[in-house]
Formats: sequence, C-alpha cells, structure tokens
Amino acid sequence: MGNYKFIITGIIFALFIAIVSFETGYKKGSQEDLSYAAEKASSSVVNIFISNRGVNRTRNAVGSGVIFSKEGHIVTNTHILTNATSVFVEFNDGEIAEAILIGADNYSDIAVLKINGFEGLNPIESAESSNIRVGDEVLAIGNPFGVGKTVTSGIISATGRDYGNPYLELLQTDAAINPGNSGGALLNEEGNLIGINSSIYSKTGTYSGIGFAIPSEKVIQVASEIIKFGKVRNSWIGDFQVRQIRLNLNNNLISALSIIKIDATSGIGNPLELNGVSVGDIILKINDLPATWKNLTTALKLTLPGDEILFEIYDKDNNREVLVKTVASS
Repeated sequence: MGNYKFIITGIIFALFIAIVSFETGYKKGSQEDLSYAAEKASSSVVNIFISNRGVNRTRNAVGSGVIFSKEGHIVTNTHILTNATSVFVEFNDGEIAEAILIGADNYSDIAVLKINGFEGLNPIESAESSNIRVGDEVLAIGNPFGVGKTVTSGIISATGRDYGNPYLELLQTDAAINPGNSGGALLNEEGNLIGINSSIYSKTGTYSGIGFAIPSEKVIQVASEIIKFGKVRNSWIGDFQVRQIRLNLNNNLISALSIIKIDATSGIGNPLELNGVSVGDIILKINDLPATWKNLTTALKLTLPGDEILFEIYDKDNNREVLVKTVASS
C-alpha cells in the first residue's frame, strides 16, 4: 500500500511540474513573439523631423513614420507636418535623409513623403485590421518626445472608435502613446502593421492609457490614392440637393435629410437615381449614422471613388437600404 501511495504522489508531482512548465513556456513564448515582432518591424519605422527655412535652421523631432514602399514612400500623419518647410527622415542606423511631400489628406490624417536614392528599404508588412479583436496584444513603435525609437506594448481596448471622426473607425489601445508617436506603427504579435498611431485622449497631453490608431486598411487605401494621384480624389454620387428636416418617427423626432432635387447627369447617369433614389425620398441614416449634412459631407470626403455609401431611406411601409457606389468627381 505504501508503494502505491508513493507512485500516486509521484504522478501528481510530475503532472504539477508539467503544468507549471507548460504555462511558463507559453508565457516565455509569448514574450519571444513580441520581441520578434518588434525586431521585425523596427527597420520599417522611422523618426521624422521638420525644420524652418534659413541657414541656422534647427530640426525638431515631431513624429514618426513607416516605410510604405521600396521606392521610398513614407506614410505618416498629416498633423505633424503643420508649418513644415523641410522634412527629414531618420532611419534605424541613424542616417538622415530629406524627404519631399507627395500629398496629405486632412480628413484621414494620412500623409505620404518620399525619399530618393535609397536602396534596400524594408517596407512594413501589413495585416487586415478588420481581423483584430478586443484583447489582442499589440506593440506601438515611435519616437515619443523625440527621445528616439521606442517600443511599448498593450492590448486592443476597443475597435470602431469615433474620436473626432466617425468614419475612420479607429482602433483604441492602452499601449503607451505620447507626442512624437504620431505616424508610427501599431503592430500585431506577428510584427505586421494594423494601424498608424494618430492621437491620444489625455487631460495632460501625455499618456493616460487611451490611444488611437488609424486602421491599416484605411491607411493603405488613402496612401495608395495619394501615391497614384498626389491627393485623395473626391467621391461623387451625383448632383443633388437636400434639406435638413425633423421627422416624427414612432413618436420620436429624429434628424433626416429630404431629397428635394436630383440633377440629370449626362453620360454615366446620376449614381443616386441609378440606385433607385428619387426626389421626395427621406434619408434616415448614412453608413448607420444619423442623416445630417455634416455626416453626408464627411462620408463623401472619407469615401474613396469606387467605395459604397449605405443609405437608409424612409418608407411608410418598410424602410429600405440602398448602397450607392461612388465615382471620382470631375
């Protein structure tokens, strides 16, 4: 009987050791994954400086950027380039190059720079930010306060955030983001770009646990448009006029837009009419947001040609949804 007790005790002890080893190994593996992710993306993230004109111009560290293409395109935030007369990019090895501005978009806060004459650039790899889940581990790489490239870690706290712009559907993270991180990379555990860090919520102007990043899909979409056309082309759904009204719907007063005129369009036809929208229709929602003039114009500004805008149209019998495909304005 004593031998059996010894054997059972030995088995339990062995199982305990196996469980502890497994958990320890898992945690260690996770840390190694994050270290690998940081190392993988580090050479694809740059520091950005701006300066004013003059012989004694000084370079001020203002933010970060990511290498977007082997041809030398750098993606960053528009807001960090305000009042810049010259822009400089600092690479991982400390080398500094002057960059030219290809184009900038105020609505998405995405700008594209370009450096010439550099070979062996390492463009950042991207992942689909739409696959990101709340709780996923992330890394932020940037140049906070100009101290140099810095890596911080955290999780995705929320997705689809409206922080000043409802159409960007920002990612929210608790990874430490401070002034200077703007334009830098938000990475998943594989070291792939899921967003461009753009802003923080803070009463002091420094890290308070709430940071926001522009999703990678929007970054790629806008940056590609700027590289190809030098700007983000305006989307167009036809010439029409609306009037802001208050509609009593189920004993609730809501904001709505009444379509009072749709102009005929030669050649391609009016996109609204082609999708069954007509004068007298009342728009209740635009991309699931209240139908206001501001939301309509913002949707057009942030929707690239070829994308679709979802309208919910009021009908006494049954409201209907209409997808209108945008085209480039002439």
